[in-house]
Amino acid sequence: MSFEQTFKNIDDLLYKDSGSDSELDYIGQTSWVMFLRYLDELEQDKADEAELKGEDYSFILAEEFRWPNWAMPKDADGNLDHHVALTGTGLVEFVDGKLFPYLAKFKQEADSANTIEYKIGEIFSELKNKIQSGYNLREILEYADSLPFRASKDKHELSHLYETKIKNMGNAGRNGGQYYTPRPLIRAMINVIDPQIGEKVYDGAAGSCGFLVEAYEYLYERMDKTTDNLKTLQENTLYGKEKKNLAYVIGIMNMILHGIEAPNIIHTNTLGENIRDIQEKDRYHVILANPPFGGKERPEVQQNFDIKTGESAFLFMQHFIKSLKTGGRAAIVIKNTVLSNTDNASVALRKLLLEGSNLHTILDLPGGTFTGAGVKTVVLFFQKGEPSKKIWYYQLDPGRNMGKTNPLNDRDLEEFLTLQKTKPESEKSWILNVNDLDDDSFDLSPKNPNTPEEAPLRSPEEILEEMETLDAETNTILKSIKELI
Repeated sequence: MSFEQTFKNIDDLLYKDSGSDSELDYIGQTSWVMFLRYLDELEQDKADEAELKGEDYSFILAEEFRWPNWAMPKDADGNLDHHVALTGTGLVEFVDGKLFPYLAKFKQEADSANTIEYKIGEIFSELKNKIQSGYNLREILEYADSLPFRASKDKHELSHLYETKIKNMGNAGRNGGQYYTPRPLIRAMINVIDPQIGEKVYDGAAGSCGFLVEAYEYLYERMDKTTDNLKTLQENTLYGKEKKNLAYVIGIMNMILHGIEAPNIIHTNTLGENIRDIQEKDRYHVILANPPFGGKERPEVQQNFDIKTGESAFLFMQHFIKSLKTGGRAAIVIKNTVLSNTDNASVALRKLLLEGSNLHTILDLPGGTFTGAGVKTVVLFFQKGEPSKKIWYYQLDPGRNMGKTNPLNDRDLEEFLTLQKTKPESEKSWILNVNDLDDDSFDLSPKNPNTPEEAPLRSPEEILEEMETLDAETNTILKSIKELI
């Protein structure tokens, strides 16, 4: 059975179950089951490695809670042992009453937040089992057991399918859209920023970790595959923070499926951190992010920032500027009103950005780039440390209406990536001299001076005259044809 069919079968069972009622529930429930399946494979690999070295391996999970004992006990022929395997009410009672409480305790017992033990505790103290039928759960466990995690080819296919599920969840409405940024846009942003091995990459609004996963792929493809580089990439390169329970779990699972064993993702409200407490050791070389638009933060959260505003995206921008090392590079997706709003906070934010960083590129995105989002967005590319002098704008026009059935693709961004290297003026791009800005408003809204002029509208008399001429030509042609007949 194909991986895709296995995922579909799991979704079908969740659809039938009374405890799960949306794409968000489907991916949350699939995630905890897959995580435990992955953990068993990881433990088995480490046990095999230890045996080859003649060493003992100490399993993370106690015997009773390991996958082969509670989820898939097998007989001598390798088939599910129905005499031992829990099912029905007994299975649900074990998962809810024993398994989840046991796994949740790892959060308190782990040595640090960067360990797999801590991730186990974090996931199972945040998620709840919503599968109410023990018979459905038994089938789901059997499907999950059939998924191979060991070969890199298998992981690649699983990660691709998981990304598709995240995308579907983003399109499902509710608050799902905040988890999904189109991957072609992420890849273009990373391409411009060009992170290098040894640099620390950060996303403080990590969601499903799309930016960090794509950064991992970008770095892995381009670096020398030495033991040191691989260890650096795994352990000391990718960092994130996420507030929402489900997004945190999905992000962890997404990174694991892409090959990162113990992701450095912290479950916290990034905006709860006072930016005045951020020190050099807390800063990053590269920041890539798409903070949620439209969120409103309470007054006590706003006290953590120099520029007070209830708009969460504007608070995130302050956090990102403060969290960037001098010389560090950032690419941030933000709603386009940040460029033109006249309120004090918006003006102060633009002034802060222009005076302390080189805002060198603004990518103006078309409406519909984000499925279901009713706002237009831009991407700000900047480097901290030097004030802005010239800003290169590019107006992305894919030549079609964007939407769920017509999403952004990599080809749409090819011209932007080519032109961004030299930043020329064209029909879609132009340069703004920062010295020409109004000192009171610092208005950065995109106003393309190079848009080709449209032909002026003709008068009704001209249109009627052309119609009469065309009618006369048509009559002449018809007369010629009749004569031939």
